[in-house]
Amino acid sequence: MSLLAACPDEGNAGPLPAADATAGGAELLAPYPDAAPLVDPAALQDLGEQLNSPAVAKGFARDYAQMWDQRYQSLAGALDRRDPAAALDAALSLKTSSSMVGGLRLAKLAAELEAAIRGGDLGHAASLLDELAARGSETMNELQFSYILWER
Repeated sequence: MSLLAACPDEGNAGPLPAADATAGGAELLAPYPDAAPLVDPAALQDLGEQLNSPAVAKGFARDYAQMWDQRYQSLAGALDRRDPAAALDAALSLKTSSSMVGGLRLAKLAAELEAAIRGGDLGHAASLLDELAARGSETMNELQFSYILWER
C-alpha cells in the first residue's frame, strides 16, 4: 500500500460514518458535498507507472505546481482581453495537466470554463476565475504536502 493512499484527503465528500455523527443525531458533512477530492493520488501513481518512473511523475507534479500562477494569469489575461482563442488554449492546458496530476476539482472547473468559452459566454467564464484561483491554491497546497514533498 502506498503512503499516498494512507493520507486522507481533506476534501473527500459525503457523510461521515455514524460513529462520527453529532450527539443530536445530525449527520456531519465534509466541506464540499458531492465534490471530487482535490487531488487523487492514484492518478499520480498511474502516471508514474505509465512513464515507468515515479520520479518523472513527481517532477511533472512539481513543474505543474510551479506553473500554476503562469497558467492562471494566462487564462485570466485572455478573458480580460476577451480573446476566446487564447482563453480556450489556456483552459484546455489547465484541464489536461490538472487531470494528469489528479487535480479533479480543478480539471472539472477548467472543463466548465472550456464549455463557457466554446459557447461564447466569456462573462460566465470570467465569473469562474475567483473559484478557480481558490481551488488552484488548494490544489497546489495539497500537491505540495501530499505528493511533491513526500519522500519514498
